Amino acid sequence: MSERLWITDFKYDEGTILVKKTGHRIVPDLSLLHSIFTWFCFYFFAQTWRTWRRITGHKRPTIAFYPDKPRPWYFIWPVMHVSGAKLIDDVSVADIVFQFDDSTATNNAVPAVREGARLVNFGCQDVSKTRVAEAFERAAGYTLKVDPTRYEGRMVEKSELNAAHDGRVLEGPLDTPVEGKTYQLLVDNEIAGGLVEDLRCCIVGGTPIIVFRKRRRLDRRFLNENVEVLLDEPRNCYTPDEIGVIERFAAEVGLDWGGIDVLRDRTSGRIYIVDANKTDMGPPVALKLGAKLRATRRMAVAFAGAFAPKKR
Repeated sequence: MSERLWITDFKYDEGTILVKKTGHRIVPDLSLLHSIFTWFCFYFFAQTWRTWRRITGHKRPTIAFYPDKPRPWYFIWPVMHVSGAKLIDDVSVADIVFQFDDSTATNNAVPAVREGARLVNFGCQDVSKTRVAEAFERAAGYTLKVDPTRYEGRMVEKSELNAAHDGRVLEGPLDTPVEGKTYQLLVDNEIAGGLVEDLRCCIVGGTPIIVFRKRRRLDRRFLNENVEVLLDEPRNCYTPDEIGVIERFAAEVGLDWGGIDVLRDRTSGRIYIVDANKTDMGPPVALKLGAKLRATRRMAVAFAGAFAPKKR
């Protein structure tokens, strides 16, 4: 898909902007306009990096995406350009072939590729909430998922779909669970100031590289409306054992590249992995521009080391 046709990814429908690929709807308001403006500021610098790579030459391997190509608002887009990887269309000759599909469940049949090509995310076929909870339990040894017909107390009801942001808190047990929904423990990740904090962990080569501390109002906890985002390092956010849990989880779901949402329960101190996204968008809009650029550089260094070693 050509970058000139970004607009075809969206459709104005019944007062909202419909994302054709995922079916999600965006309300066109002042907040959206602010987010678009902020993103374009970052995009300007990303384009500068890209242009510089074209002028100086790409010293690292070629990369192709299959079955879709990422748009510039996906984190992989600036990262691959900063790393020096050269984007091409032909998956059969690329040094790196990246499975890229926004869908929650995907058919990851490998296309015809050259011998020795590095495959990324082809092992990650399902990022539904149920699959995430099952993989987390195997990685951590304790559970996130609950039986809504038996669980007594507050719990979270969520869509199985990727990036739905439709969670709500319910009191269990329930007589009739909703089809297409999953039910989880309500993790108490509240911090000072009436906020909750998500520890968004960015994965490269199955290993956490950076963390976005995403903070939002308690009453808006399930919406993607951050009031503050801070860039941090995994070692400051997780213990070595917890980093091991994250790495085992990534291996369980086949996630070579992507984002993982981690919550820390303030009562037990335990971490819970509640979401995984293999087509991670970012950096978050609320993150300051300088931090966005630092995050992109660090991810690019990790990307080059994991997937694009220098040619001999």
